[in-house]
Amino acid sequence: MLFNSYEFIFLFLPVAFFGYFLLNKFGKHVLSKCFLVGCSLVFYSVFNVLYLPLILGSMAFNYAVSLKFNAVKNKKSLLIFGIMSNIAMLGYFKYSDFFIENFNFVFSANISPLNLVLPLAISFFTFQQIAFLVDSYKGEIKEQNVLNYALFVTFFPQLIAGPIVHHKEMIPQFADKKNYKIDYFNVAAGIFIFSIGLFKKVVIADSLAVWANAGFSSTLALNFFEAWLTALSYTFELYFDFSGYADMAIGLGLMFNILLPQNFNSPYKATNIQDFWRRWHMTLSRFLRDYVYIPLGGNRAGGGGADTR
Repeated sequence: MLFNSYEFIFLFLPVAFFGYFLLNKFGKHVLSKCFLVGCSLVFYSVFNVLYLPLILGSMAFNYAVSLKFNAVKNKKSLLIFGIMSNIAMLGYFKYSDFFIENFNFVFSANISPLNLVLPLAISFFTFQQIAFLVDSYKGEIKEQNVLNYALFVTFFPQLIAGPIVHHKEMIPQFADKKNYKIDYFNVAAGIFIFSIGLFKKVVIADSLAVWANAGFSSTLALNFFEAWLTALSYTFELYFDFSGYADMAIGLGLMFNILLPQNFNSPYKATNIQDFWRRWHMTLSRFLRDYVYIPLGGNRAGGGGADTR
């Protein structure tokens, strides 16, 4: 189910929105969160229900590990175990066939590829939970309500295409009672931002995709101008597709009184590659800076990391 599909706009979204706020109106706050988690899991399952146990298992594993930090003496070993388990799962689905093919090539073996279908959003929910584990290890997690944690991981506006959200950005918002009521200003702003993203995706990106796909399907027959048209169409298709999804995610979050972080900031306006990196998939850049670059010895004041706060 895509954000621009009729099923999402005219069926899923109204049911999720009115069901969530109706339950809150009658004081069923715990049930409303359960309902929103359930809706998010249904949203995820529509793509491939076979991978629903994967995200549920990942959530259960990481939440259990985060709770254990207060009960063990060697917290660093537990952290390493948690991070490596997440990376192993991610690597298994993303790179198993790559390693098998290279092993076959180097050793003249004949191991059959696994032909695994990459689970939807596995990178997003894995990175989010690795960050949560690291912050739990540091003692930065103030509360560990399992329902708020489940919403933090599965909240459908950010589940399939980002942004990669931080626990301190999201969990307090889910726990804030002020967000249990419909805010008509947020709803109007959310619909407006969602509509802009929808236009970018459907009118611009999908239209350019027609030209790009036609060009890539007949590359040998392209002349000079057709080749440039194909390349530029593909370039701007990617640009407006991601920009549109980033806008739609923020708009959907606002409808539920949840402010998601900005994830796209006109990267083609960048003056250099470092500036481009700061502007494209901003929350991924932030994750790599805070949880990879700096822990490995990067300078907080240096130019290697992208400051997107």
